[in-house]
Amino acid sequence: MAERMRGAAEAQMSFPAEERTGEAVGSDAAHAAAGGTGAEGAAADAGRETETAGQGGAPAAPLYRHVAFIGLGLIASSLGQAMKALGLAGRITGHARSQKTRVEAREVGFVDEVFSTPEEAVAGADLVILATPVRAMGEIARRIGPHLSEGATVSDVGSVKRFVVEAVRPHLSAGVHFIPAHPIAGTEHSGPKAGFPELFHGRWCIFTPLEGTDPAALARYRRLWEAVGSKVDEMDPDHHDLVLAVTSHAPHLIAYTMVGVADDLGRVTDSEVIQYSAAGFRDFTRIAASDPTMWRDVFLTNKDATLEILGRFTEELFALQRAIRMGDGDFLHTYFTRTRAIRRGILEAGQDVPLPDFGRAVLPRVIAAETGTGQVEEAGANPPETAEGEARGRNDAAAGLETGASGSGEETAPEGRGGRS
Repeated sequence: MAERMRGAAEAQMSFPAEERTGEAVGSDAAHAAAGGTGAEGAAADAGRETETAGQGGAPAAPLYRHVAFIGLGLIASSLGQAMKALGLAGRITGHARSQKTRVEAREVGFVDEVFSTPEEAVAGADLVILATPVRAMGEIARRIGPHLSEGATVSDVGSVKRFVVEAVRPHLSAGVHFIPAHPIAGTEHSGPKAGFPELFHGRWCIFTPLEGTDPAALARYRRLWEAVGSKVDEMDPDHHDLVLAVTSHAPHLIAYTMVGVADDLGRVTDSEVIQYSAAGFRDFTRIAASDPTMWRDVFLTNKDATLEILGRFTEELFALQRAIRMGDGDFLHTYFTRTRAIRRGILEAGQDVPLPDFGRAVLPRVIAAETGTGQVEEAGANPPETAEGEARGRNDAAAGLETGASGSGEETAPEGRGGRS
């Protein structure tokens, strides 16, 4: 699927890719062919009728002339690769704090140029996407605000929305369209090399548009996410944060806690924890392997909603504890039956796959097939029969690995606070 997506992109776009000096990859000719910089021709773009073709109804012409990513981790890499393959952007630039990440982003090839400062990366862009830990976004917005083109759209991929709105919006001029967004997709892996273009297939992307958002800018950005395979919904920022506290943030904290308990329990050795890990504990460890910088920021910026859900969780845990102590089997059976229905609902909604081990056995085979590294045999896994089956298998595996916070892979750490980008 990835190769076919790239083939479609090459058929749609014929921009030359020449080696540039410094950290640049691409060419000024490609940039010019894509329509120049800034908001030039924005009115024409907004009114242009485009034919659709390919995955998700991708437009025959680029939706955006110049896209800039601030933060070059898993989400930016996956989105950039999908945009490249489908011809959704004429030119893609990026910024990350660390040179290592910038080098890896160039090696993956989802950016045409990378820059050591965010100001350079956004110059002339008609779409800017903040893909950093959420606590870094306010400072980034302050820095890039004066350099944004009139009519440009600014968005983010953070797992918390109210904090992002309050941190970013004050630094944007009235002529810039701000559309907060959260793609609910990811894996426990991070960095540019962890990205793959099918990551968003069938996954939700939640927009939290603000009052007065330009309808044309909103519709255009929605087309982008639908083109890369996402289903799009809209929520109020506060409601989004409460929903994600239930479905993602509190579960992550519980996973971190359970793995920490196992680590601290002196009567169980490390070798026993590893050797005898059952499926439930393995899933806890998978979740707990997510990027620590990103999740630190999530909990500190969605404090109220997370604490509310943790309070409810504690009450439920006490009720289960009492039932176990009192031998109340009826209570336990009723409780487990009710919660089992939630899992069935998730499967019916297409948000996970009913494969053994959440389909993770399929993923190594698909990666091997797509990278040409040779087939990886996995016991109990049926090999995908077609290219579409491979892509579906990879996406299903991603669904099983999903962290629920698009910040997984938000690699640029807050300025001055360490971490890696």
